[in-house]
Amino acid sequence: QLQACGGGLVQAGGSLRLSCAASGRTLSSYGMGWFRQAPGKEREFVTAISWIGGSTYYADSVKGRFTISRDNAKNTVYLQMNSLKPEDTAVYYCAANRRGNSYYYASGYDYWGQGTQVTVSS
Repeated sequence: QLQACGGGLVQAGGSLRLSCAASGRTLSSYGMGWFRQAPGKEREFVTAISWIGGSTYYADSVKGRFTISRDNAKNTVYLQMNSLKPEDTAVYYCAANRRGNSYYYASGYDYWGQGTQVTVSS
């Protein structure tokens, strides 16, 4: 199972760090991604990292503001979010990808966490 945490309420321009920890599964064998879903909108890709962390992928809307990283020893993936904007408000989900490709698509992921709410006030 994947457990995402670290969400909360923050003012525009602020920062949050999300964590995604796994139980019963070794994340080092998976590429990992973060998606988000705002009310009334479809789930969208935010960022992903390859299984050894050598490659990262970002949506244009978060490039330069968000950073994904992983600590395989701790079986945890992180999403550092800086310069947050009200449009970043959403439920953020972490997900695990076994095949090592299709990182940009939700259908490419095999396991999902429960989501954590991020709210950015203006």
